[in-house]
Amino acid sequence: MKWEGNRQSDNVEDRRHENHAGGDGGARISGGRGIGLGSVVIALLVGWVFGINPLTILGALSGGDVQAPQARHAPAQRSAADDHMSRFVSTVLADTEDVWTEVFAQGGARYAQPKLVLFSGATPTACGTGQSAMGPFYCPGDHNVYIDLRFYQTLRDELGAPGEFAQAYVIAHEVGHHVQNLLGISDKVDRMRGRVSEREYNALSVRLELQADCFAGLWAKKSHESRQTLEGGDIEAAMNAAAKIGDDALQQKSQGHVVPDSFTHGTSAQRMRWFNVGLESGSLKACDTFSAQRL
Repeated sequence: MKWEGNRQSDNVEDRRHENHAGGDGGARISGGRGIGLGSVVIALLVGWVFGINPLTILGALSGGDVQAPQARHAPAQRSAADDHMSRFVSTVLADTEDVWTEVFAQGGARYAQPKLVLFSGATPTACGTGQSAMGPFYCPGDHNVYIDLRFYQTLRDELGAPGEFAQAYVIAHEVGHHVQNLLGISDKVDRMRGRVSEREYNALSVRLELQADCFAGLWAKKSHESRQTLEGGDIEAAMNAAAKIGDDALQQKSQGHVVPDSFTHGTSAQRMRWFNVGLESGSLKACDTFSAQRL
């Protein structure tokens, strides 16, 4: 992926040197069972792979709710210029800003840019206290994407998805959730919680997450058209990531069989297909997974 020398975003807040560990900095779940390392690992895998806020998963695992933090929020600042990975994610974020600003403008709207928060260990969010073991996530309460950059080692070594474009895909997918939030799509789906069966809600979640994949593909297409960012092997890296984190692949690997009604993110084939729909079309309308007869 060609990114060196491109614009970096000003919407990056670097909290990596702040200490939020212990005390009120840890994830606090009210009621139910305590949260151990195993639960945090589940939140990491399910949260990032399935696109669900890991804090919500931890609350469900514990039988309670995650408390919102009582902590300050530092102003946005550019991450350290000599940090290669922070420069990379800042550049990717800037690229998503350029693409989505153009897309929204074409529709007569203004794109409200999200902030990317880099942290290490734990950090306060409007959705509760985020921890590095949770993996990257988007919090609609503060319009921030959160990531501990050490997650990329997990992505490469544990999930089997190496490469810079796979790393960029993580950011683009989370920004896709921000776009859904701005368009009111996420709220519509969330309002169905408790009003439909678990199976039906899972099906809605699949469509929501596949749309975020499609939005990531849309970003990749428009970014390449404007700045020729894609190189040989980049699309293959994204497809490989999609294949490795499909619901069916993960369930087969973890339990030896699949339960389609429990899918919340889509199969490997569906994830690859919808990323490719966005990549080929570059169209918001084409990414309407909620109207699609075939996923």
